[in-house]
Amino acid sequence: MHLAQQFEQVTCSQPFSHLGVIASQQGAMLRVWCPDASEVTIKWENSALADRVIKSDNANGLFEASLPAEYNGEIYRVVANKGRGDNGYIDPYQFTEQAYHAVHYIDSTPANLYEQAGAQLIDISTPQGKTVSGVRFCVFAPNASAVSLIGDFNQWDGRTHPMEKTSMGYWVLFVPELTEGERYKYHIKDANGHDLPHKADPLGFCAEQYPSHASKIYNHRSYQWSDSDWMENRKGDKYASPMSIYEVHLGSWKRPDAATEARYLTYKELADDLIGYVSDMGYTHVELLPISEFPFDGSWGYQPVGMFAPTSRFGNPDDFKYFVDKCHQAGVGVIIDWVPAHFPEDGHGLARFDGSCVYEYEDPRKGWHPDWNSCIYDFGKDTVRQFLVANALYWLDKFHVDGLRVDAVASMLYLDYSRNEGEWIPNVDGGNENYEAISLLKWMNEEVYKHFPDAMTIAEESTSFPKVSRPVFDGGLGFGFKWNMGWMHDSLHYIAKDPAYRNYHHGDITFSMVYAFDENFVLPISHDEVVHGKGSMLHKMPGDEWQQAANLRCYAGFMYGHPGKKLNFMGNELAQAREWNHDSSLDWHLLDFEKHAGIQALYKALNHLYTSIPALYEQDHDPAGFAWLDHSNADQSVVSFVRTSKDAKQKVYVVSNFTPVPRKNFRIGVDEACTLTLALNTDDGAYWGSNYEVVANTTAQLVPWNDRTHSVEITLPPLATVFYVADLSE
Repeated sequence: MHLAQQFEQVTCSQPFSHLGVIASQQGAMLRVWCPDASEVTIKWENSALADRVIKSDNANGLFEASLPAEYNGEIYRVVANKGRGDNGYIDPYQFTEQAYHAVHYIDSTPANLYEQAGAQLIDISTPQGKTVSGVRFCVFAPNASAVSLIGDFNQWDGRTHPMEKTSMGYWVLFVPELTEGERYKYHIKDANGHDLPHKADPLGFCAEQYPSHASKIYNHRSYQWSDSDWMENRKGDKYASPMSIYEVHLGSWKRPDAATEARYLTYKELADDLIGYVSDMGYTHVELLPISEFPFDGSWGYQPVGMFAPTSRFGNPDDFKYFVDKCHQAGVGVIIDWVPAHFPEDGHGLARFDGSCVYEYEDPRKGWHPDWNSCIYDFGKDTVRQFLVANALYWLDKFHVDGLRVDAVASMLYLDYSRNEGEWIPNVDGGNENYEAISLLKWMNEEVYKHFPDAMTIAEESTSFPKVSRPVFDGGLGFGFKWNMGWMHDSLHYIAKDPAYRNYHHGDITFSMVYAFDENFVLPISHDEVVHGKGSMLHKMPGDEWQQAANLRCYAGFMYGHPGKKLNFMGNELAQAREWNHDSSLDWHLLDFEKHAGIQALYKALNHLYTSIPALYEQDHDPAGFAWLDHSNADQSVVSFVRTSKDAKQKVYVVSNFTPVPRKNFRIGVDEACTLTLALNTDDGAYWGSNYEVVANTTAQLVPWNDRTHSVEITLPPLATVFYVADLSE
């Protein structure tokens, strides 16, 4: 095929060999590709060199000329006459080495991927000491036959900017004078020369919404952070610190008045509103449902296509940085949901990126997720592994996030996850563990804690896979924490029972302590528990209106007393009657009613109690911090236990009465002579409780009880949890 035809039909994979300053039989010459131009003028950076007007002999878009004898590597500009005015640009094809630079060190460490690939704003020094600014593009498409850069700057014409294929499978090009905000995509032909849907940049830092789904050039160096105090102070021991997480879907936490504005709140508006609310409520962290760019609102972000771009639904990347910055300045940590398990098939995304399975397993028995109709990453490919680990580091590095909650870990660990016999491929040992995914997760955690030791990773893992939150060197997966899905399932199963039958299910509420210290657990009441017909937290509770509210209050108290960090989805604290709906705001109007305002006040009080009393958090992951008083009182459906601080100078006695029957003169054992002071009663009238009279202070008597030398008598209100604090420091 003639050279001009290769460029015209977008089939040239080595444009650096044919364009720019090249060697020929007649000596060094200049060749320019400018489709649709009738002539071009070459203007040199060195004004001593005369402009050169070149006409094409056969109007095929290629323009050739010999170099001036005085030429010494000067930068040249092309002014093209296309019949609609001159269009001057610095020719990209004179910057060969600068384009190749992207792949020189790209695979030596994961962070190099997002520092080198994608669209990088860079400055180039010319031999004459001048600077050329522009954007270096680098995209991995190893099996493509041709790749072109397209965007507003070339009218989305795939002929104009062919990219160079490197031996590593990356395609590169440096384009001078492009600036932040420009839109772009990649025009890719598969191995057989067939056009693919225009692809967004897998390493794109900013993305547009439907219908373009275009990537946008973004400068990560422009934002000035103001969270240095937080970043320094977050280095403390997270296991011995309080962590109460408010899980948030940014699109539906609160919205403008739907009658006047059908839109989302922006990152900056959320920074003004959400952060103040979280701080006042006493939460220590927010956890955001995935904010990596995603095409379908109804996926809530769990079908991401732009892993390196904060969703532009709420603003640009600097706006998201502003949100994180303001959280930190307010003393609130930021955790983001991270989805390395799968990705959707959308044409502009990663699926069959160059016509082949670049990112996903090729065999659908490994590469297709039946639950979510999505592609599964090929965890065995070095390039995919680097892509995912680099992405984990990227959010911690560029956006200062404090933690990654890793979604759907169980689906990664098991080859037969949600598959029937014959629908999955065993590993080399004939088992169902995905060794490649296990290896990836270990590497990811090692890299995160090596580079960001004061950050954290949290696994959403629903099986009994061992040592999920234990270090890799100890045979674990390396996560810092793990969601306690067993506690969530069993306790919700229990609390949904009519109190009259709870005595038959007493083991559901106590069984979690059998394994409570096997992992570093977070107790999650997440968005998954209030959607898809599961009912709101309030409507999971049995009984009439008062009993439903009382059950919810009692359960919340039990949760905050139980060992483990806490997580609650937004709206739990409002006692919404309806399920969460991602298309609308939370039901904030409910706070006009005493019941809902009271339950919100309880969650606020529980958070402040939890964060202010070391005995409730210091030994969340140490058996020394917990002891049962009585776990076998099924007849009365009462559980009682004690939490102890590290120095053993503070104890909190927690008693939950899961029946509507108040119990006077209820005796609990205590370890020594002390005075117990009521710290919180979920039945308090301030929380829309019955305000049943309880003992505010009580002194231990030398009456053995619950295998202890001393005991006290208290009153248990109906459907309530009470907290009594013993200060033993004196």
